[in-house]
Amino acid sequence: MAAAAQLHRPITFNSTSNARHLPTSAPSLSRRRPREPRVAGCQPRRLLALSGEEGDDVGATRQRPALPRFLCLHGFRTSGEIMRRQVEDRWPAEVTSRLDLAFADAPFPAAGESPVRGVFDPPYYEWFQFVGEDFLRCSNFSECVANIEELMVREGPFDGLFGFSQGALLSAALVGLQEQGLALSRVPTVKYVIVISGGKIQSPALAARAYANKIKCPSLHFIGDNDFAKTHGEELVDSFVEPLVIRHPAGHTVPRLDEKGLQGMLNYLDKIQGELLARHSSIGADGR
Repeated sequence: MAAAAQLHRPITFNSTSNARHLPTSAPSLSRRRPREPRVAGCQPRRLLALSGEEGDDVGATRQRPALPRFLCLHGFRTSGEIMRRQVEDRWPAEVTSRLDLAFADAPFPAAGESPVRGVFDPPYYEWFQFVGEDFLRCSNFSECVANIEELMVREGPFDGLFGFSQGALLSAALVGLQEQGLALSRVPTVKYVIVISGGKIQSPALAARAYANKIKCPSLHFIGDNDFAKTHGEELVDSFVEPLVIRHPAGHTVPRLDEKGLQGMLNYLDKIQGELLARHSSIGADGR
């Protein structure tokens, strides 16, 4: 039986609470059932900080309007904890301290071998299933989207989505579907999206909806010179109106940031935080 997606509660990258892992809910399925819903009455767990200490409550973190909140969607058959560790290990504090990150576990247990077995410990999860070697069909995609939306309703608002690999495909598709009015109708507009080793979903039916028009959401794309998904990542970039691309020499991984990549990332964060601060100031002025 599949399990409900999990989002990890506040886990700090430094002295401020800016990453978390929280539980999501899941709708019932006709075939592979996600974990039982835990929406009503769900008591937020306190999460371990990266230092091993307990993090702050989510409500405390929400009081910091200048920190952009991103829902993080991990790669195929990995987990929110694995993605958290990858980001922690490879990105400097001058980046992570400026982000409020929430790492979610996908709703379905891995249906096969994990590509990270032997490197990272289980459990492993997947967001949906690819059907066939050509990846032209997806199973449980609608259930996955409903699951994520339920999470965003309960634990939001989120400013952006941040995905790696399968989570990157999903993040990009979600903002495209939302702009078409076909997904995430119960949550505020996703304002930013960060994509690492991403690509376009190959299912013709889904692609026709998600990429019907160029996606307006400001996007940041990481593309590796030795990533087997590089071509797919380039195609995805062309689907956005305002993409920023950071290239790196590595493969299918959360990359370390060289000097140029770091500067690009900081520029993107400057843009985000400037817009969020302006929006927060405008709301404050209207309230006076």
